[in-house]
Amino acid sequence: MSPTVYWRVEGSLLDLTVVQPVAFFTWNAQTFTERFRRRGLIFLMAALRPFLYSTNRKFATRVVHTALRGVTRDRLDLLGEEYFLYKLKPQLKARGVERVEELVRAGADVVLVSQALEHVMKPLALHLGVKHIVANRLEFRDGVATGRLLEPVIRPRGAFALFREQSSDGRRAPKTLARQLEMTLEELKGAVISSERGPAAPERPIVHFEGQRQAAGFSVRRALAGKHVMLIGVTGFIGKVWLANTLLELPQIGRIYLLIRKQKSNPGQRRFEKIVEESPVFDPLFEKYGAGFAEYLREKVEVVEGDVTQPGLGLNLEAARRLQRNLDLIVNSSGLTDFNPDLRDALTTNTDAAMNILEFVRGTDHAGLLHLSTCYVAGERDGRVTERLIPNYTPHRVPDFDAEQEWRSLQQVIAQAEAQAEGEEVTAGLRSQSLAKEHAARGLQGAALDNQIRKNRIRWLKTYLTEAGTRRAKELGWPNTYTLTKSLAESLIVKHGAGLPIAVVRPAIVETSMEKPFTGWNEGINTSASLSYLLGTYFRQLPSNESKRLDILPVDAVCAGMTLIAAAIVERRHDSLYQLATSVTNPCDMGRSIELTSLAHRKHYRAQEGLESWLRLRFDAIPVSKTRYQRMSAPAQKAIVKSIQRIMSPLPLKKTPLAKTERSLERVEKLIELFEPFILLNEHDFAADNVEKLSHALVEDEQEEFGYKARLLDWWDYWINVHIPALRRWTYPLIEGRPLEARPARSLMNGETVKTGT
Repeated sequence: MSPTVYWRVEGSLLDLTVVQPVAFFTWNAQTFTERFRRRGLIFLMAALRPFLYSTNRKFATRVVHTALRGVTRDRLDLLGEEYFLYKLKPQLKARGVERVEELVRAGADVVLVSQALEHVMKPLALHLGVKHIVANRLEFRDGVATGRLLEPVIRPRGAFALFREQSSDGRRAPKTLARQLEMTLEELKGAVISSERGPAAPERPIVHFEGQRQAAGFSVRRALAGKHVMLIGVTGFIGKVWLANTLLELPQIGRIYLLIRKQKSNPGQRRFEKIVEESPVFDPLFEKYGAGFAEYLREKVEVVEGDVTQPGLGLNLEAARRLQRNLDLIVNSSGLTDFNPDLRDALTTNTDAAMNILEFVRGTDHAGLLHLSTCYVAGERDGRVTERLIPNYTPHRVPDFDAEQEWRSLQQVIAQAEAQAEGEEVTAGLRSQSLAKEHAARGLQGAALDNQIRKNRIRWLKTYLTEAGTRRAKELGWPNTYTLTKSLAESLIVKHGAGLPIAVVRPAIVETSMEKPFTGWNEGINTSASLSYLLGTYFRQLPSNESKRLDILPVDAVCAGMTLIAAAIVERRHDSLYQLATSVTNPCDMGRSIELTSLAHRKHYRAQEGLESWLRLRFDAIPVSKTRYQRMSAPAQKAIVKSIQRIMSPLPLKKTPLAKTERSLERVEKLIELFEPFILLNEHDFAADNVEKLSHALVEDEQEEFGYKARLLDWWDYWINVHIPALRRWTYPLIEGRPLEARPARSLMNGETVKTGT
């Protein structure tokens, strides 16, 4: 057993006072008002402290820390790291550090003892390789400091300690240290805590009140060994990660067929090869198999050229029969995720395609279907959303609503709009528009005029159908066309898929990977990237409901859930609906997510140099009401800019002043409006019990690799150290119009070297 060595930090490693870290925390509170109020408290404490200190050192220590009442644990943890890294680390005493490191290397269990808060001492301990500390600890309720110190309180050293206790050897005998701290030896030993940031989430018991009980002994490897699976949507974010993770974790799987659509002269096979050559998702597979990776792919993967929006999936008869005979499972991760696209695109990709897949499954010998939907088909409603498929569902509970009839009706809307676009009235308007003096192409005639009218007709039809889809979605209670068409697909699957082995899987907001294919993978400008980017600028006031749960899930957690469900479908032990979400099992509300985003940006800017970074790290975003947002943020700022523009319009200026600012504010307004349903309205709590039951039923030796672990996510670590840094690497450059980082060339299959870059 390792000997325990108690080491007093003050004097040996640092000359640290109680007030300095507390002042740093208060100087960096979330809002400007808080900062000035807390600074006033600190100045008052500084004035009173000599009197309080001479009376009772423990009481004085308690009083100083009341200034931190209302500060979140998240902020204290980040600021504690920052305070150590930028303030204390340069002041560490080299001889004391050497002695501590010698003890650690010798196998001693060193316990650092300090009057500072644990939020400062933990980073110091981790820096020195020390596993335990004794430090002052604040009481927290719902993650917010009450301003009260927990027992035992570590009081400061005596008035002359600065002169008497300056030694590079901070070792203290336990009894001596306990006497100096005015506590018993048992209290000292009980005050020892881990230097790790926080404990793991407690295990949540699984209780079966109703529904199908999952028998133990469930094995993913056994269920999917030798099985033939067709993946639809491999070009998407989730599809790529699921394929890469499956190939990495389940080499015993039979074969994976990839349905990929041909793009003009670019065949499906070449599209897949390009993905494998360029995407970082496949880096772990390249590392594992090296030169044998191409052979492994040929053995496990087959590209099938087709089109999910066509009847029979656009397959030729021979390929269709072969697949329908051999397939054990179809995984449909395809879909159009734009919130308000052209109604034609949304209906074709999200609804028509689902029906085509369903008919294909019906023609197979024994294949099941995993259909990927979204939790947000719940639409405009509040409260707990259970895992129950409701046929002909509408959030507004429209009486006598029939999903199939709605589907046909929307197709008629499209047909009528297309006919209207070709009609005389619209054509005349488009012609006038093309010939208008203010138009850049005025004076056109003949073929050139016809071509301009054709372009205008395409734009008119797209705009008309985009607005028509959005309008109809909101009438029925969905926030956008995306959720409307996804919900229609679910209702049609319930109606036409009766008796077939089908599971509908609803992920929440899918974001950066936590572990697989590697920590911190993200792709494209996805759902929350634009908002998080905005919060890293000088934009501060986000209209949101602080208590609303922002349901985010790492993409590898989604893929882990999909693999569990896929295995369950193959074994016919599946439920009809699975929600992959965290709002019930591991909630993170909007107030916390906004602060974590700001803290992550702060950590980035703190490491940079220059005035711009210095300013940005001081602009923490805060949640506000919509009224305050309209009165003090982008809408009000845009109104001021417009007023200035009007005043200056008579002046003979070449460029309109502040035009760029006005356009930027308009973009912010549109972005906020687009995300309102997800950050301000509709307080959803998505139950995710069915996948938890599957995970709980796994055999013991598969729990670690295939278990569903969303409940164990540490949001602080995920947001600050994984998610926002990943967005900075993979997504923010796209928003800013910059290229992503260059990647080295790598070869595939044919042995040729291909230049890669994502």
